[in-house]
Amino acid sequence: MRRGLTAYGDEEFSLFLRKAFIKAMGYTEDALERPIVGITNTYSGFNACHRTVPELIEAVKRGVMLAGGLPIEFPTITLHESFSYPTSMYLRNLMSIDTEEMIRAQPVDAVVLIGGCDKTVPALLMGAASANVPAIMLVTGPMITADHHGERLGACTDCRRFWARFRAGEIDQQEIDAVNAKLAPSAGTCMVMGTASTMALCTEALGMMLPGGACTPAVMSERMRHAEASGARAVAMAKERLTPDRIMTPDAFENALRVLLAIGGSTNAIVHLTAMAGRLGIAVDLDGFDRMGRKTPVLVDLKPTGQHYMEDLEKAGGLPTILRELKPLMKLNALTVTGKTLGRNLAAAPAGWKQNVVRPFSNPIFKGGSIAVLHGNLAPGGAIIKQAAMDQRLTRHEGRAVVFESLEDLADRIDDPKLDVNEDDVLVMKQAGPKGAPGMPESGYLPIPKKLAQKGVKDMVRISDARMSGTAFGSIVLHVTPESAAGGPLALVKNGDRIRLDVPARKLELLVSDAELKARRKAWKPPRARKEDARGYRKLFLDTVTQADRGCDFDFLAQPGTIRVPKA
Repeated sequence: MRRGLTAYGDEEFSLFLRKAFIKAMGYTEDALERPIVGITNTYSGFNACHRTVPELIEAVKRGVMLAGGLPIEFPTITLHESFSYPTSMYLRNLMSIDTEEMIRAQPVDAVVLIGGCDKTVPALLMGAASANVPAIMLVTGPMITADHHGERLGACTDCRRFWARFRAGEIDQQEIDAVNAKLAPSAGTCMVMGTASTMALCTEALGMMLPGGACTPAVMSERMRHAEASGARAVAMAKERLTPDRIMTPDAFENALRVLLAIGGSTNAIVHLTAMAGRLGIAVDLDGFDRMGRKTPVLVDLKPTGQHYMEDLEKAGGLPTILRELKPLMKLNALTVTGKTLGRNLAAAPAGWKQNVVRPFSNPIFKGGSIAVLHGNLAPGGAIIKQAAMDQRLTRHEGRAVVFESLEDLADRIDDPKLDVNEDDVLVMKQAGPKGAPGMPESGYLPIPKKLAQKGVKDMVRISDARMSGTAFGSIVLHVTPESAAGGPLALVKNGDRIRLDVPARKLELLVSDAELKARRKAWKPPRARKEDARGYRKLFLDTVTQADRGCDFDFLAQPGTIRVPKA
């Protein structure tokens, strides 16, 4: 109870006053002498991914009390991808600040972080890393799947697949409405390898979650038992003073990046892991990540890269099944929240069994690394593409640029029958990066123009400074850095320019002469400021957000450091 006392100028009076008010909650002196475990409450009526948070809190409390601690819950803001304007990424850093300051402000000896929907897990871990109080992550877990006319169905890869069919005129309004009612059949996060599932698996690999916690569906009883165990472990971590900086090490981040590649995970995870590492003075080397990818095949057969869902991965044994295949490549001495190394946790996991969700290392679903890092005169700071989820015929492609100057311009013209576009063209969208949108929305999944979709076109090369959902798929170049709003070369692209994409060579080139680009740069003007840019959180965001290659964190939140991962 003496931790972080309010400053009244008299420490004993501060403690006296604090105890007086906490006793209004009904606590005894005996209870207040025990280790205090804070529990973040990220429940919201807008967040179906977190619908089960209240019952998870009760299970965590039970675990804390069984281990001799005192559980006290406290709120933080919560984020849901579909209910965060302009985008949940815009608010991720705010949630991380909220988490950090709430942990720091209150007398907790350890904290259980409950998250689920995409940006909540990185936000909570970013805040916990900065506060550096013993912390353990608990995710809500994925949804279960549903059924439509005998076809298995789930959010949100199937959301995009059916919506594309609707846009192409293959299904009618009545059927898309029926599908809409079945895509999210239970509480929990998207049950494909989207950002939520990716971050859950990466967090377990990072060592910040108890083994076995990433895959269990939200509605299963095992999820409650895992919550209870997390509460009990938080008490032990408080006594051991096992802080995030001892777990979230360079080796741990290398493990998380390795798992990201092997699971065919969301491109968003690169930005999130970079931001989390930055809070501890660790820099993610994108070129090193690309080299790692060349040695790390995609082993998990899950949508959008494969065919299965998260409940299938749970039945196949979860992360330990993946780690067994990756064992020679993993940093097995990395410490985890169990107080043991990743290698010891893996040795203690149940033995594997026959399954068809995780492939053997010798027979991967995709050999070349799920995500490739591109460079060239169009992306001097780098760009990424999820090559495992694209049309392989487009890995080497040259086409004419069809340019959209903003999200609004895209919405206005993409379905115009008069749009000058063909399937060999390259769709380019500007003003969708961290500052431009703002918040780098998941708009990089540019829709196929309706007139082409109706002709059966399923994929085209698309380029932007935006992100895309981990549930999405296609030949989509993302995170172009520097972004167009900051004057990056993307801002200089014009309709009719030729663009060359060469994924095997890791090249992204705008085929315009240096002299022409120099003239265009001289004529370029920054985007006009919006009325709402001048105040509040929006101003803080625009003034301090970093580019994608630095995690889109606020520059004043990251720790300076020279440690880079991967090391080789």
